[in-house]
Amino acid sequence: MSGARPDVARTRLPDIEERTVRGAGRETFVREAGSGPAVVLLHGSGPGTTGAAWERLMAAMAPDFRVIAPDFVGFGRSRLLPGAESDGTHPYGRRVWTAQVLELLDELALDRCAVVGNSMGGAIALSVAHARPRTVTRLVGIGTLGLDMPLPPGLDQLWSYRPGRAAARELLELLHVDEAFRTDEAVEARLTATLEPGPRQAFAAMFPPPRERWVRDLALTPDELARIRVPTLLVHGAEDRVVPLEDSALRLLHLLPDVRAHVFGACGHASPVERPTELHRLLTDFLGKP
Repeated sequence: MSGARPDVARTRLPDIEERTVRGAGRETFVREAGSGPAVVLLHGSGPGTTGAAWERLMAAMAPDFRVIAPDFVGFGRSRLLPGAESDGTHPYGRRVWTAQVLELLDELALDRCAVVGNSMGGAIALSVAHARPRTVTRLVGIGTLGLDMPLPPGLDQLWSYRPGRAAARELLELLHVDEAFRTDEAVEARLTATLEPGPRQAFAAMFPPPRERWVRDLALTPDELARIRVPTLLVHGAEDRVVPLEDSALRLLHLLPDVRAHVFGACGHASPVERPTELHRLLTDFLGKP
């Protein structure tokens, strides 16, 4: 099987505004499209990943929502400013990325918004909802991290990535069940994205071994999770090898007070890519089409 799925190929990308928002100690690169209730989309921790990973979902949502997709610091075109981490702490992780999103909400004057996070972005979405319960109206975690678990082998492979054509192909095989998303063109695109000097250097320093500590760093405690009372939707691929279903969504169903879940069969870690049309329907139903 090769080539893109028809529903992906037909999606028309909207006009996306790009800008840099400068805050305290950091610059956040943001993509924005549409109008209506605000939805903030938080990307995952895959090498070469940026807010651009959401562009097809942004295309589908823009007619009804104001969709905002930032790059986390260390990814894409977001960066810490010199001296921002002068206290010697690790310049990445839950604390830094949560503060970045909260600062962005303030800079954009968003006093009400939904937050959708994929993988690591899901952990930060949970963290933001815990920090700002009166701001977050709805919460979605897709293949989400955010609770303590043994380091999954697939996540260890993802975080230990070093650029190379063979490694890029192995990464796509890890992320996708559907061979349509593991083409030679996709391999070259992933390789090119991971060769960008700034993000490449940042990623190499982001998750050094022992990597179990970064899973713990992104995890909320059971008490913190219990305090997140915003309606929450969990979306997961049944064959997710990066964040296994049984270690994430199935456990969160017992820890979050107002939660529901949808599982895609024959789907891996990248359901926004593999199931964009179905995911859009899920999100529109859950977020409430204006």
